[in-house]
Formats: sequence, C-alpha cells, structure tokens
Amino acid sequence: MLFMILVKAAKNSEEGKLPSERLMQAMDAYNEELEQAGVRVMAKGLHPTANAIRISYPADRGEPVVTNGPFAPAEDLVAGFILIDVATQEDAVRWAKRMPDPQGNGEGQIELRQVF
Repeated sequence: MLFMILVKAAKNSEEGKLPSERLMQAMDAYNEELEQAGVRVMAKGLHPTANAIRISYPADRGEPVVTNGPFAPAEDLVAGFILIDVATQEDAVRWAKRMPDPQGNGEGQIELRQVF
C-alpha cells in the first residue's frame, strides 16, 4: 500500500529558511531508517510557494486562471513529502509517527494520505 506523508509548511519553510543542522541530521536518520526497512519510495522537499504557480479552473469552464505565489496561509500549504510502500495503514501510521518534528519547535505537522 502506498502512502504519502505530506509535510505541512510553516512560516520558516515559506520564507525559504532551512531547518537547523540538528533537525537535518534527525531527518536524515529517519530517511535512512525508512530506506533500510525497504519502505521509502521517494522523499523530496519543495521550494516555497513564492516560486509556485497555481492554476484554478472556473466553474463556468472558462479558461484556467494562472496565479503566481506566494500563497497563504502557510499551514494550508505543503513543504515536502515522503512516499512509502507498506503492508498496512497501521504500518504507515507507525512510520509517520516516528518522523521528527519537520519544522522544529513544535510547529511541524504532517498529513498521511493513501495513494490510489
């Protein structure tokens, strides 16, 4: 079963600030654990939405609308993701709960979603 761990953005990630060295080491160790267990498919961080483009589709089926970032609020945005392949939803939750706070300082939040 494929699951995506979505790392929610925060003020620091939207400002393009890199995590502390301590947090980077903790995330590297977590990713290494995922890899050694054979469950990690892919892990990537995303640029801040200041570099993003949003395309919206109007209800009247008119021409799609292109909007340049940045977007707000930060907590509604995604800063990165990890794709894991596990046997059960419980395994996915177990792995997700092991992730260090991805933003540090109690600001991090992740979302776990199964992939079709």
